[in-house]
Amino acid sequence: MKKVFFKTFGCRTNVFDTQVMINNLKDFIITLDEKEADIVVVNSCTVTNSADSTARGYINSLHRLPKKPRIIFTGCGVWTKLFDTHKIDALFGHSEKEQINSLLQNSQRFFKAGDLKHIDETIIEKMVGKSRAFVKIQEGCDFRCNYCIIPYVRGDARSYDETNILKQISLLASNGFGEFILTGTNVGSFGKEFGVKNKKDKLASLLKNISLIKGVKRIRLGSIEPIQITDEFKEILKEPWLGKHLHIALQHTNKQMLNIMNRRNQVKSDLELFEFLSSCGYALGTDFIVGHPGETQEYWEDAMKNIDKFPLTHIHSFTYSKRDGTPSATMPMEVSGDIAKQRLKELENKIKEKNKLFREQKQPLEVLVETYKDGVYRGYDQFFNTIEIKSDVDLVGSWINISNYEIKDKTNSCLF
Repeated sequence: MKKVFFKTFGCRTNVFDTQVMINNLKDFIITLDEKEADIVVVNSCTVTNSADSTARGYINSLHRLPKKPRIIFTGCGVWTKLFDTHKIDALFGHSEKEQINSLLQNSQRFFKAGDLKHIDETIIEKMVGKSRAFVKIQEGCDFRCNYCIIPYVRGDARSYDETNILKQISLLASNGFGEFILTGTNVGSFGKEFGVKNKKDKLASLLKNISLIKGVKRIRLGSIEPIQITDEFKEILKEPWLGKHLHIALQHTNKQMLNIMNRRNQVKSDLELFEFLSSCGYALGTDFIVGHPGETQEYWEDAMKNIDKFPLTHIHSFTYSKRDGTPSATMPMEVSGDIAKQRLKELENKIKEKNKLFREQKQPLEVLVETYKDGVYRGYDQFFNTIEIKSDVDLVGSWINISNYEIKDKTNSCLF
């Protein structure tokens, strides 16, 4: 049997998509060493031009391997020109991934992009190489932010069947998983198909139903938009099974920049929401794009004054990278690379300090230990902060409660 290696780029949604492919392989052996692989499946990200470049660089490195594996390309980057340059041997889109077993048996070159309306029906029995379970609950996005290509490569928002989601989580919980991360292109749009007939928050309802499944200890959410935090969602914030960390996408904290980006959120209401969630004991993260076209020094200074007000503890920040095919790509660049890097460092230093202040509150921690390396165990607490643990006991996969720990610059640590 031929050996297959999976290389996954990008977001948690891609991580889940790779698991779907792994669980549909029947006539191949999965290897965790690309040097042994007869076939390498590249699950790509195309959120920026640089993401495309990263995938191309990896593919070039595969051509230098002694075994020279067959290269199969999938993911969001299916419309790149790699196929035309003969750098890859075959290509298939998101909607075809459940057919991977038969696709890999096809020894011919093929281009099978598929459609943007598909919803997977695969129930995953195992998560290879994972201690936490990622479960996709929806696909696609109805937002059209000016910098983003994703709605055009994943399609409009559509929800997975709730019965299948619950069945999926029940199976994984029975196989020992206790923490579940709900993911998707736009998680907060789950159930939007029922919005006209039923005004209830389908996401909040789903979370409640998941919490009733035996074995579920903690539920986390992927990125959610501010306008998707409803009154019904707020009612579950005190539930013990909901991870006390929310990642709410802001992208910027200057009013004019949000308009330039074609964002739906507003700084004033965002701040009110974050202050409320913080008062409920939540650690709060966000996305932030630095150096987007139109970001003047005046707008940046205003954004940083607002950041000082936000009770943020985590950030996924990055300098703007042009993505061809988006409205932002046609806007004149007004921020040099050096200035963008300086601004990024300023922002990240602010959030780093806020995170440390949050951790210094010294709350009891519930930790899922995930890894062991160089004599140290590592895991995440309910606030999505890492903790380093030294112990004579094998803790990988264990849930432990910690109240006595040391606050370090970037993490917490303790003896157990």
